[in-house]
Amino acid sequence: MRQRAALIRTLVSSPKILLLDEPFSAIDYQTRLSVCNDVYSIIKAENKTAVLVTHDISEAVSMSDKIIVLSNRPARVKKIFTPEIVGDSPLERRESPDSSVLFEKIWKELN
Repeated sequence: MRQRAALIRTLVSSPKILLLDEPFSAIDYQTRLSVCNDVYSIIKAENKTAVLVTHDISEAVSMSDKIIVLSNRPARVKKIFTPEIVGDSPLERRESPDSSVLFEKIWKELN
């Protein structure tokens, strides 16, 4: 609930871009999936741009229109992926077969 409230407080000021740094890291997995869906819905409904920093590949794949993989320090853009995964919510996108294919590509890029 705190994550949702924080996002709503942020949106009240009508920012042009949202910076979300590991926004779901402090919550359990089931709540994470629910909050992830809520945040995704709000961002889409408000037509906002968000930069999501995460170490969770599944989260990136399910939430993103573009995924940028960075190198080790000093960070440089290593690879850019553009997911074309069908689904109206992050949960639906996670269940898509295309999601696991993209996950594997990103995993290989990181290792």
